[in-house]
Amino acid sequence: MIRLARAGPTLIGLLTALALAAGCRSGTPARASGVVVQLPASVARYDPARDLGPLFQDVQLSGIFTDSKTFVDARPLVAPSEIAARYAATRASSGFSLQAFVQRYFELPRSADESFHTDTSQTMEQHIRALWPVLTRAPPSVPADARSSLIPLPNAYVVPGGRFREVYYWDSYFTMLGLVASGRTDLVRSMLDNFAHLVRTVGHIPNGNRTYYLSRSQPPFFAAMVGLYAAATDTAQALRYLDALEAEHAFWMDGAERLAPGEAHRRVVRPPDGSVLNRYWDDRAEPRPESYRQDYELGQALPEAQREAFYRSVRATAESGWDFSSRWMRDPKDLRTLETTELIPVDLNSLLYHAERTIAALRAFRGHPGDVEVAGRFARAAGERLQALLALAYDPITGFFYDVRWKSGERVDDRPTLAAAAPLYFGLATAEQGRRVAARLGREFLRSGGFVTTLIASGQQWDAPNGWPPLEWLAIEGVRRYGGADLADAAREHWLALNRRTYEATGKMVEKYNVIDLAARAGGGEYPTQDGFGWSNGVALALSAQR
Repeated sequence: MIRLARAGPTLIGLLTALALAAGCRSGTPARASGVVVQLPASVARYDPARDLGPLFQDVQLSGIFTDSKTFVDARPLVAPSEIAARYAATRASSGFSLQAFVQRYFELPRSADESFHTDTSQTMEQHIRALWPVLTRAPPSVPADARSSLIPLPNAYVVPGGRFREVYYWDSYFTMLGLVASGRTDLVRSMLDNFAHLVRTVGHIPNGNRTYYLSRSQPPFFAAMVGLYAAATDTAQALRYLDALEAEHAFWMDGAERLAPGEAHRRVVRPPDGSVLNRYWDDRAEPRPESYRQDYELGQALPEAQREAFYRSVRATAESGWDFSSRWMRDPKDLRTLETTELIPVDLNSLLYHAERTIAALRAFRGHPGDVEVAGRFARAAGERLQALLALAYDPITGFFYDVRWKSGERVDDRPTLAAAAPLYFGLATAEQGRRVAARLGREFLRSGGFVTTLIASGQQWDAPNGWPPLEWLAIEGVRRYGGADLADAAREHWLALNRRTYEATGKMVEKYNVIDLAARAGGGEYPTQDGFGWSNGVALALSAQR
């Protein structure tokens, strides 16, 4: 077994040294002139909301499926255009049954891990390792079926489980932690190759490999994944992903050079101070196909003039991965008050800082003609982002990091969240800032089962009383990086004890846990708590390996 180092911070230290060796020059990173937001026509695939006409909305609003994702994952048995035509011709006929029509023309999806049965004699760690092949999907052995919303990938990948039958972007970093701990760096590499393939063919790494996810991404952990793989193998292995890292960075920075203070374009904002930072976004302003009914019904409760902004904020929140949370809501009791596109998220900008430092370090390490100059530009961009984020997001009075309203520079200090751990994990905070943030996390966020996501119980799944594996990892390792070993060890023990307790009681790893009431299941959100579960498995194994 490969013993998992604390790969995020460890590799950051290595790459930082390389970046410093490159020097720091003026300028900004090279950026692509345009961004592709959908598959090229040569590989265009089935998009349910586009290809089914009125049938799509009628099914999604009918209540046939309690989960809107079921229908968008269903496979049409004949050409979608033919199904749409038959629906138009028969829908008004006497005795027409929408449910029977759907059953006739679609193959419904199955749970990603429905055939797996837990061996209760196994330990939690043994159970997780037994799940890897169950959650692994091989590339298609024959030409991919164009009548599917699933985008085929050339290499094997791990899915989360349950209703999540495809690869997910930010989930995969935390899944990879466990794969490295299991000695499966081969699978980590194949997943990285898939993400690089998506950057080449789509222009970015989408939320997941489904056509209905193409208009958005997720928290950009690609650089962290590359670092994890390089730390587990050798640093030179990271170079194979340098082009993809730079192309993904260009996607996030599209339009930055055209902004004046107080303006925004897609995922880039320029606050009044003139700095350049990022926000979450989505290129479409309509209900999400996979959550169509919930979005549509909420939108109908708003004046028509407000719906487009609402739908875009819903989708931007999905890009954040925190869907949904009081973090994004002016009124934590009302999802219609989402302000996601108005915020500079502290964790997103920590990730992009890390990506810029990684690119600078890899350019310097490679040493090709022109690499030193490009490394300097990316290092300068990272430094400017660091200065701007610390000035805007850190409150020296409360000693905490907050999201920021980019138009005014106002910190959202009435809704502190576990996102404040990201500047610690990625090394942005000063020693004093890290110490103060860690102290508050221990004082207010650490509960009997681990770190709670927020201090507000809104009923949304990314709020109290829930704890989530990716945030546990970032918080535990973030406070450890800033000298909080005792707090990190305590949080680790709380979280692993809750994971084991749940596994022993149910035989399952689940996507989120109630860290306040250890006898209760986590809840909230648009769907039941899912079993599987990729990032829970990865974080549990990684923490268990720290002996």
